[in-house]
Amino acid sequence: MKVLVTGGSGFLGQGLCRGLLAQGHAVVSLQRHFSEDLQALGVTQVLGALDDAVKVRAALAGVEAVLHNAAKASGWGVWQEFERTNITGTHVLLTEARAAGIRRFVYTSTPSVVHAGRAPVAGGNETDTPYARYFSAHYPHSKMLAERAVLAANAPDFATVALRPRLIWGPGDTQLLPRLVQRARAGRLRFIGDGSNRMDCTYIDNVVQAHLQALAHLQPGAVCAGKAYFISNGEPMPIRDIVNGLLGAADAPLVQASVPFPVAYMAGMLCETVWRMFRMSGEPPMTRFLAEQLSTEHWYDCSNARRDFGYVPQVSFSEGLRRLRASLQKAEQ
Repeated sequence: MKVLVTGGSGFLGQGLCRGLLAQGHAVVSLQRHFSEDLQALGVTQVLGALDDAVKVRAALAGVEAVLHNAAKASGWGVWQEFERTNITGTHVLLTEARAAGIRRFVYTSTPSVVHAGRAPVAGGNETDTPYARYFSAHYPHSKMLAERAVLAANAPDFATVALRPRLIWGPGDTQLLPRLVQRARAGRLRFIGDGSNRMDCTYIDNVVQAHLQALAHLQPGAVCAGKAYFISNGEPMPIRDIVNGLLGAADAPLVQASVPFPVAYMAGMLCETVWRMFRMSGEPPMTRFLAEQLSTEHWYDCSNARRDFGYVPQVSFSEGLRRLRASLQKAEQ
């Protein structure tokens, strides 16, 4: 097939492009800036914003399926930025995809669409964890609205599915690991609470695998059509083990110190107020959303993904750490 990947130049986007190419598909990527990495892979690039219908229409020419991965993913920013990319952009892509006669649409969502403040989730599935009613950040709110639009667009001639991968990491990560390492080496990393709250995470290859399997099974009337699925490694563990595992793979200092949740939450409120009042650039070091996310028990049941499109993660946390360390060491040589 010829497949469009939105945001193909990003961490997950490049993984999706490689996975599709390995299966023999032709790949087009829609993103804002030119990527030498995608050029080296042989991916056709269309440069433009998701809410630009002309650019979207050009990217969809001859395409048979869409992997919609692009998003504004940040814990901070003004609502209009999230609305434009995550909501309006998704609506434009859905409209143009249907007009082009495309029949398969896979959307990359996030478990944060069901994260309700401090409410813990232990093994929750897609049925017993409804969308949150209150959001302390624009990102999960906008992703929830976009996911609902994607699932509502499912029709007899247009199949959609939403995947919710949890905390993606691995070789090539330009967001999570670099930030953890930078803060750990600067002595500015703390656990919120004692670090015993269990969480999910997902190795990059497993996330790519889930997308490719969902795409292969997706068609109008398929059992997975019109549904959302949690995706993870299936190995919930204390956040202390996840963070220090990643830091250890990068030969960075491990974290021992912690702060109580009320202190972190109040610091988040203060940072948000200061950043908003003085219109400061960049993200605050702490937000209410981040304090809630890092201190709460939340891990999810992926059995529906296994049942409906055969998702069984192939790379364990320990094997992923081994691969991550090897990749980082190779990059330093």
